[in-house]
Amino acid sequence: MYIVKRFITMLLTIWVIASLTFIIMKFIPGDPFASDADVLPEHVLDNMRAKYHLDEPIPVQYVLYLKSLVMFDLGPSIQSETRSVNSIIASGFPASATLGIQAVIIALVFGLLLGIIAALYHNRLLDYISMVIAIVGISVPSFILAPLLINYFAVKWGMLPVASWGSFQHSVLPSLALATTPLAVIARFMRSSMIEVMNQNYMKTADAKGLSSFKIVFNHGIRNAILPVVSFMGPLFVSLITGTFVIEKIFAIPGIGKYFVDSIFNRDYPVIMGTTVFFSVILVVTLFLIDISYRFIDPRIKLTSKGD
Repeated sequence: MYIVKRFITMLLTIWVIASLTFIIMKFIPGDPFASDADVLPEHVLDNMRAKYHLDEPIPVQYVLYLKSLVMFDLGPSIQSETRSVNSIIASGFPASATLGIQAVIIALVFGLLLGIIAALYHNRLLDYISMVIAIVGISVPSFILAPLLINYFAVKWGMLPVASWGSFQHSVLPSLALATTPLAVIARFMRSSMIEVMNQNYMKTADAKGLSSFKIVFNHGIRNAILPVVSFMGPLFVSLITGTFVIEKIFAIPGIGKYFVDSIFNRDYPVIMGTTVFFSVILVVTLFLIDISYRFIDPRIKLTSKGD
């Protein structure tokens, strides 16, 4: 019953986000053809507005907009008449998703590793080293780290290519640049959570029973300490796979971020609304799946609501 309620809540959330996106677009002064008013006759502009239903009353536009969303048709792009919003997302999302997934894997693996090491060697040298790495990772923004990676790994050492896209080698540097900050945050989360778990009575009981340190840490410690990291992974995963605009710009990656930024400058309403809803759907669905995954990570968590 809980899963059904969460699913309904997810659908309502998507509807609210889609509606707010539509309302915000309608409050923006002007229209996508305002810049052409000085060069095109008025009747041509009227025909163009009619083509995209911009001459219809706002309630009618809203109904048409929701209908297209239900049909998974995000409509045509205004600035690129030969392409639809669906095709724009389909062409840009794979590159963004590739970078995002690789960055998530790097951040998760090394962040958990640093956090666990720091917790197990609390207030010792390895703890200090791990936390210094984490602090540097949080302090240095990705748009500063990216040029440094390009300068050393591409320009000076010639180890990896940049300013192009097409192979795994092209994705290594931007993935590292994207992963640094979340890696550091995960390390700090895991360290704090792991230290707290290590001081729990059940951990001391497991130690008193003579279990090996490996079993205590991996069977009892990590499983309980990882929940805060799982909560953080939802928004992180979505923010990375849906495109990081600055990194895509620096590395000349044809990701979805480029199209989204261009659509804002060009006042391409269908692309702005379509990509916003697309991002929102991924975020809401991911959070829904993370809620469900809690039950499998920790069997003590029951997937029930207060009324069940």
